[in-house]
Amino acid sequence: MELARATNRSVRLRNRSALLSRLFLDGPLTRQDLMRSTGLSQPAISNVVSDLIGEGLVVEAGAAESDGGRPSMMLRVAPRFAFVVGVDVGETLVRVELFDLAMTVLARAGYPLDPARTEPATVAGHVLAGIEAVTTQARVSRADVLGVGIGVSGVVEQGVEAVVHAQALGWDRVPLERLIRSGTDLPLHIDNGANTLGQAEMWFGAGRGARHAVFALVGSGVGAALMTNGVAYRGASSSAGEWGHTTLVYGGRTCRCGARGCLEAYVGAEAIIDRYREAQGGLAVPGGDEESRIAALVEAGASSPTARRVLEETAGYLGAGVANLINLFNPERVVLGGWTAMALGGLLPAIREAAGRQALRQPYEQASIELCRLGVDAVALGAATLPVARLLATGGLRPAVDNHHR
Repeated sequence: MELARATNRSVRLRNRSALLSRLFLDGPLTRQDLMRSTGLSQPAISNVVSDLIGEGLVVEAGAAESDGGRPSMMLRVAPRFAFVVGVDVGETLVRVELFDLAMTVLARAGYPLDPARTEPATVAGHVLAGIEAVTTQARVSRADVLGVGIGVSGVVEQGVEAVVHAQALGWDRVPLERLIRSGTDLPLHIDNGANTLGQAEMWFGAGRGARHAVFALVGSGVGAALMTNGVAYRGASSSAGEWGHTTLVYGGRTCRCGARGCLEAYVGAEAIIDRYREAQGGLAVPGGDEESRIAALVEAGASSPTARRVLEETAGYLGAGVANLINLFNPERVVLGGWTAMALGGLLPAIREAAGRQALRQPYEQASIELCRLGVDAVALGAATLPVARLLATGGLRPAVDNHHR
């Protein structure tokens, strides 16, 4: 008897999870759409939908267009059932955003970082200040926040508490979750920024519909996320995807990680600016920060042969890096994201061409190389999907208190 009850409960939870996931990712949908996409019976759909509507998790969203019969009602996840916070801990900025369950941004806060002094305690302080700022701006109660997702550069070691290793920032086993936890009791979900960008693009952007995709994050640093059947490949200790620290030139330029010839030492924002400065015989690149200096380089590319050469070389290096991803992983799609990739978007045809010269012909012909569609918000948006993914996996059941879930 107990076993039957437990089995019924687990089937019901699985059905709830399947329906909620479809409505969240593809809604609004009718009950008939849900039958087609989940394979569940009409009675099972009716039961689960009426429960979800009763709990306020799903709402009706108008009638579907009809061919003369009785119109079907469209259903969607209730946007204001709960809220989520997404945080992008970049190397020059901590970006904090509040979303509803339609993933609409309701409030934003940004805290510039000095790249020379990226102290973990400072970063944790900015995250906490940001949570306070965005919930206050949007007048959202903490009780209505599902959780906080945080995308960071470096390796995130998942355990009872997430620990971050980021050699380029001078972070070694930084207990980031504990530092943030000391100032909030909201559930925290911490992951690598390339993984959160990948999740956002898989759900809402350039990755939709692909089963095997690689998402490259090119900002101050460089990383990648490998998604197979919608799940990130993490490796033995979550450090898979450190694409920026694969060797492009043996014995080449010194990288911030201490090795020589890493891809990041050629195509990370800091490296591109350094290469431009060197090409100009040591002349300073105009601009007060990395973003304005990269913008100055792109602008100069229209009139300066030196700037144009640096941009062409950058496209070549990025293309070679993408070719390595194609040869290693045979993805259907390679998506370039991050603020530096977006600033260099005009180089996409040259990056594709360079990748084609370096990659094996057969896997190259199967892969498309695209820019990310969600822009500079992709890491924060993807981070905000981490608590949502948990809500969907549990069929919409919110844990009372669970400080260590991910």
